Amino acid sequence: MKITIVYDNRRAVPGLRTGWGFSALVEADDTPAILFDTGDNGAALLYNMEQLGIDPARIGIIVISHAHADHTGGLAELLEYNEHARIYVPSSVAVRREEREIIPVNKPIYISDSVMSTGTLGGIEQSLAIRTAAGIMVVAGCSHPGVGLILDVAAQFGDVHGIVGGFHGFRDLRRLAGLSLICPCHCTKYTAEIREMYPQQTMDCGSGLIIEL
Repeated sequence: MKITIVYDNRRAVPGLRTGWGFSALVEADDTPAILFDTGDNGAALLYNMEQLGIDPARIGIIVISHAHADHTGGLAELLEYNEHARIYVPSSVAVRREEREIIPVNKPIYISDSVMSTGTLGGIEQSLAIRTAAGIMVVAGCSHPGVGLILDVAAQFGDVHGIVGGFHGFRDLRRLAGLSLICPCHCTKYTAEIREMYPQQTMDCGSGLIIEL
């Protein structure tokens, strides 16, 4: 399983563009390539994809975590280069594209045998739970429902190995105890505190970062 951070506030690879937003490519053996969120700018998203060797046309699934523009801003431009991807959105989000297969998500669902959605938590946001050899890897957008709740729901699918994504204002850092990989991205307010408390487990996020499990 491979996760590539396509878009973030910071860069891990020189030359990639940054912006207030988040996007990650998930590649699992039993699933078409999944793009989780699309950042806030389509041109920057597509530029980073080109630099990272990611063909927009090969994305088979798009998952939108929630309706905020920093996670959906690149969607319209991306769809100009992709004619077939299924789109999973929280049930509270209205997406009207008659030529697309739009799948509203309410409760936890399997996207494939190894990739699951937590369902729309707090009525606003879904995250991904990915089964790997190391355990469940969580990919979150902004974690508005709370990192603790997201981890609890993901744990229904197996032991949680790690989490990557935006943590927003989450500060109950004890909830991260036991995780082997913590990668705070995008909107995380307490990154420095997380790194101080979990120095061995914390990984710096940024556009171009690759996580393989």
